[in-house]
Order: sequence, then C-alpha cells, then structure tokens
Amino acid sequence: MGSCCGDQCCSPPPTGSGWFRRALWVALAVNALMFLVEIGAGIASESSSLQADALDFLGDAANYGVSLFVLGMSLRRRAAASMLKGATMAAFGLWVAGNTLMHAMAGTVPEAPVMGAIGVLAFMANVGVAVMLYAFREGDSNMRSVWICSRNDALGNVAVMAAAGGVLASQSGWPDFAVAAIMAALALSGAFQVLGHAWREWRT
Repeated sequence: MGSCCGDQCCSPPPTGSGWFRRALWVALAVNALMFLVEIGAGIASESSSLQADALDFLGDAANYGVSLFVLGMSLRRRAAASMLKGATMAAFGLWVAGNTLMHAMAGTVPEAPVMGAIGVLAFMANVGVAVMLYAFREGDSNMRSVWICSRNDALGNVAVMAAAGGVLASQSGWPDFAVAAIMAALALSGAFQVLGHAWREWRT
C-alpha cells in the first residue's frame, strides 16, 4: 500500500511488480477457460444461470486483461479503466436480466445435473481466484474491482448449485430464473461499487 494522507492515498501501491501482476495472469487464464466450459454446458442444458455465469467469466477475463494493461499507470488512468470495468459489469447485469425474462416467458426447464456439476467446478475455480486476490481487496479502484468480481462470482456459483437442486426437486425452471436474477443484481451492485470508488479517485 502507498502512503496516505487522511483517507486519500497520495501515492499508488506498487501494483506493477510482483504478486498482483502474476495473480492477474492466473485469474485471466482461469476465467477464460471457465467461460469455454460454462458456455458450452449452459447452451447444452438450456440453463439461464449457467449462461449468465459463463458471460460473467468472459467479462472478468477481459477485465483482468484491462487491469494488466494499466498496471504502473497513474492513479487517474487506473480510475478510468475501473470506470470502464464498472460499466461492463452494469451491462452484464442488464443483459442477464433480459435473458432471464426471455427464458421465463418461454418456460424453459434446464438440465439440473449439468447445472450442479458445472456449478461445483465453477465455484472451485472462483474460490481459488478470490483467495488469491483477497490481499488486494483494499487497494485502489483497479484492485478493488478485480476482488469484487471474484467475490461476486463465487457467490453466484453457490446460487447456481442451489438452483440446480431447486430445478431437480420442482421440475421447473423458476429456480434457475431466480438465480439468474440474483446474479444480475450482484453484477449491478458490484458495478455501482466500482464506479463510485473510481469516480472518487478520478476527482482526486
């Protein structure tokens, strides 16, 4: 962490060297791989929550790439990158909401066993990334955004596993739709957090 004046950091933390850069590369690779796994499973099982989670993995992989690109830049430029990531998270949340509504109107019933198995795999991947990034949760908006992404993903995976059990028990798609709606809310909440923190850094 850099030195601070009151509640404002006067110098950015040394994010361009060492652990944070390596952690971002690992996170990027994990998210890109899980996107390919989940999008295939989501389409095959007709699960709204799996497809939403797959696109979340893709968005996170892109966000980690942006974070790597801005490492070592000024705080203002990193804040601008965080604003872009926050806007991406918000767009994801809105897409998930629309996609969920479409499947709810169609009455789609996804395949619960596929949902459960892929949900467990995705949860393990996200917990690993979240643990790796935990040390950076109190950094600048760029660091906070990658932590928030990984945290939200792990919570979303727990919800997907719960939805799989609900679909299996009820033979209805509504548990899947409910979880997809929760994931949309998580994405929008995280987006507001990232945008708010980045805006304060930008003004500073």
